Amino acid sequence: MMENHKQYGVLPGRLVMLGFGSIGQAVVPLLFRHFGLEPSQLTVVSRGPDKSGVAEEYGIEYQATPLQEGSLESILDPLLRKGDFLLNLSVDVSSLDLIRYCWRRGVLYLDTCTEPWRGFYDDEKLSLSQRSNYALREAVLAFRLDKRHGATAVVTQGANPGLASVLVKQALMNMARDQRLEVARPDCYEDWARLAHKLDIKVIHIAERDTQISSRRKARDEFVNTWSVDGFVSEGLQPAELGWGSHEKHWPADAARHGYGSDAAIYLKRPGIATRVRSWTPLEGPYHGFLVTHAESISIADHLTLRENNEVVYRPTVHYAYHPCDDAVLSLHEVAGKNWQQQSEQRIIGKEIESGMDELGVLLMGNSKGAYWFGSRLGIEQARELAPHNSATSLQVVAGILGGMAWALRNPDCGVVEPDDIDDQLVMEIAAPYLGELVGVYGDWTPLKERSGLFDEPRDLDDPWQFLNFRVT
Repeated sequence: MMENHKQYGVLPGRLVMLGFGSIGQAVVPLLFRHFGLEPSQLTVVSRGPDKSGVAEEYGIEYQATPLQEGSLESILDPLLRKGDFLLNLSVDVSSLDLIRYCWRRGVLYLDTCTEPWRGFYDDEKLSLSQRSNYALREAVLAFRLDKRHGATAVVTQGANPGLASVLVKQALMNMARDQRLEVARPDCYEDWARLAHKLDIKVIHIAERDTQISSRRKARDEFVNTWSVDGFVSEGLQPAELGWGSHEKHWPADAARHGYGSDAAIYLKRPGIATRVRSWTPLEGPYHGFLVTHAESISIADHLTLRENNEVVYRPTVHYAYHPCDDAVLSLHEVAGKNWQQQSEQRIIGKEIESGMDELGVLLMGNSKGAYWFGSRLGIEQARELAPHNSATSLQVVAGILGGMAWALRNPDCGVVEPDDIDDQLVMEIAAPYLGELVGVYGDWTPLKERSGLFDEPRDLDDPWQFLNFRVT
């Protein structure tokens, strides 16, 4: 470990990493850098061989063994003991089953999204609601109801979900400071919701524009992305989901409620990669993003809900507005044209990225001072200088993982927690060195600004912050 790097925690036992795609490869050098880890303490379990050579470079034990339903115990039992850490970066492996396994054995756990078993999204017997992130989250919350203690499991802790919840809290505090509001830093969900309400925040976008460009352009029948292709396509083919705000007056014709759980979110009867919304980032300006389902759209909306006499009096509308790299947009266009069938080839770009950045932040709208974007501007060259085997996209995710792992090691007996539950200041302190330029920018953008009157699109001219105005019809 380099002496000039801070140690965020110590792993006394073993760390098992599930999955070894772009994020797994990206996090490895920083695990050694910041957690005092020795190669003998780390084992990777992944469904295929390591074609990257990263495991061999760092002397890591690597098992090319696919985890399948019913095989968790036989594969993981020889590798994990009480007090060890399971870092789940896999796809198509049930997060809930892994959480149950770790809780029974006293193993710490972290993942970056809630995954089901392979085949879940193709099961035509499941309703759209059952295939949603809302349903997956509710299942995890149901498991934790009577398990507020036990080995800590930090769920959905990457960049977004994960850092997005931290950025929202920091953005709210920045706005309160800028408007000279004398407020103490909230220490519970209700106080954060009261602050958002006081600032008149009606809508929150996780607004992201990835401009990274590869030296080799996308080919026919190839999906190109800056992170997991399987992960992106699977979440993109889930129904679009959004936290549904208390200010909304126009119910979407293709929307539905789930009818159980927190009722903080709704879903649309169409996939996220077929649903576009208007959004804005400071460098990109206005853009059309994909309303892809993400856990933070639900958890942030849920945690920023105010109730009086069991009635919701305040909640913002919250959702992702994602413009991936240009070749990924072309890849999505091809997937849609093939009736949502994924290409036979896939390529995650890394070393061949020539230029670009990932502008990832949260856009808070409704306040009289204007829309406020707060987030990370991380360019590809800076990402490479900060950590090997990283792109701008992967390093933002890894920064969230590092913060979540450090919190779990310091708080090992908290049961299942979401990003909204943990110490946002600690996570930000640890993540910030890997996020490039952290900036907050106000703008006068609204989804109605400079809209052409040539087309008869539905809109609400009296309230720019209605979802009706954001949605691209």
